[in-house]
Amino acid sequence: MSEKAVLPEVTFTTFIMSLNTSCLVCLGELPEPSSGETKKDLACAKHTIDTLEMLKQKTKGNLEKEEEDLLSHILYDLKMRYVKALK
Repeated sequence: MSEKAVLPEVTFTTFIMSLNTSCLVCLGELPEPSSGETKKDLACAKHTIDTLEMLKQKTKGNLEKEEEDLLSHILYDLKMRYVKALK
């Protein structure tokens, strides 16, 4: 019998952080959890960035300031990393 991982509480912040981590994996900046390998999948990264952008638009006016700031900061950071990865 395997041990069950203790997962963090599901909040908007943990959801956004999870998408951020997924995007960093797609950008090849973090290893894939299953294989430990790093490889770029820029289509995946773009899709994740687009998903975060959609969430920002759809949640406008409904987030706490800290959540809004986090989302904006993560989006900016990921977009800059994506542009760098394209070169």
